[in-house]
Amino acid sequence: MSKKGRVLVAMSGGVDSSVAAVMLHKQGYEVIGITMKTWDYHRSGGNNGKETGCCTVESMNDARQIAVRHGFKHFIVDIRDEFGNWVIDRFIEDYTSGRTPNPCVLCNTHIKWAALLRRADNLGCDYIATGHYANVREENGRYVISKGKDHNKDQSYALWGVRQEHLERTIFPLGKYRKTEIRDIAEEYGLLNVANKPDSYEICFIPDNNYHRFLKDKVDDLEEKVSGGVFVDQQGNIVGKHKGFPFYTIGQRRGLNLAMGKPVYVTDIDAEKNVITIGEKKDLISTTCRAKEINLVKYDKIPGGKMEMTGKIRYNDNGAIGTLKQLSDEEIEVTFPAGREAITPGQAVVCYEGDDVVAGGWIHKVNVEIEEQLELEA
Repeated sequence: MSKKGRVLVAMSGGVDSSVAAVMLHKQGYEVIGITMKTWDYHRSGGNNGKETGCCTVESMNDARQIAVRHGFKHFIVDIRDEFGNWVIDRFIEDYTSGRTPNPCVLCNTHIKWAALLRRADNLGCDYIATGHYANVREENGRYVISKGKDHNKDQSYALWGVRQEHLERTIFPLGKYRKTEIRDIAEEYGLLNVANKPDSYEICFIPDNNYHRFLKDKVDDLEEKVSGGVFVDQQGNIVGKHKGFPFYTIGQRRGLNLAMGKPVYVTDIDAEKNVITIGEKKDLISTTCRAKEINLVKYDKIPGGKMEMTGKIRYNDNGAIGTLKQLSDEEIEVTFPAGREAITPGQAVVCYEGDDVVAGGWIHKVNVEIEEQLELEA
C-alpha cells in the first residue's frame, strides 16, 4: 500500500471525479475507482435518448478507461436497491406529502458516503474521495466542511448531512480549485474524453427532468387520488381548481392557469386538504423556519444555544444573515430578520459561519411565530 494510503474514489465518468481520481493517483495515493449504478431507465423511465450524466454505459466506460490508462483499479457496483429505498422512495413521499424534496442531499448522506465507506472497508481503503467542490479539515476535534474555492460551483450545501465519522475519512481533492482550472487540468492529464463534458443539472434519476411524469409513473392512479383540489387566495376564497397538490411547489408562478389580473405564486400547500394557497410576491416572504433531522458539523452543540450565521435555504442561494437557535438534539430554528422568499418545507436550511458549515436540517415549519399565534387563538 502507498505511504499516503489507499483511497476509494467515486467516479461518475464526469470531469470532476475523473480529475479527482487521477490527481490523487499522481499525489502518491493508491487509488481504486468505483462507479455506483444508482438507477436505470427501466426503473425510472424518461429515456430521452441522451447518454449523459452518471449511470449510463458511456459514463461507466469513460471512468473505466481513465482508470486503466492511469494504472489503477476500477469497479462498478450496483446499488440500485439502496438508492431506491432511500432516495427515490423519500422523493416520492415528500412530493405526495406536500413537501419539495432535495434528493442530492439524501443521496450524499445516505448513499454515497455510507455505500462508499462500506466498499472502502471491504477493499481495505483508508479514505474515500469525491469530486465535490468543497473542503474538509480537522479543528478542535471536529471535522468541518467549508465552501470550495469556486463559490459558483460550491457544493457544501449538499454535504451538510455527512456525519463526523464519515468526514474523518473523506478527501475533497478539488476544493482548492476553480472549475475552469479543473477543465485545464483534465486536458493536462490527457482526459480528453471528459475534459469538456457539460455539467448535469437535472435530477439524475429523472433524465427528462419531468418530475410530474415520474410521479405518475411511480404512484398508481396518482392523478385520480389528488384530483378535485382548489386554489384559494390569502383570505381563503376559492379562485380556481388545480391538478393536484404534488404537481406544485412553493414559489411557483408558471403553469397555474389562473386569470387574476396580476402575477400570483404558490405560497402554501396543504396536502391533507388538497388546497393550494396563492398570493403576490410579498406573500412569499417568511422570517423563520424550523428544521429537523439535523446534523451539527462545526460544533457538537451550538455555542450558547444561539448564534449569528448566514443561512442558505436552497442550493443556488447566496445566503442571508440571521440567527441559528438549537431547540433540541433533533431540531433547530433559523430566523432571517430581513425575510426570505419561498422558504420551502422539504428543502434543507444550511447555516454557515464564514465559509464553514455549522449545521443543517430539513425544513418542516415556516413562519413559526405566526403558526404558534394562530394555535393559541384557536
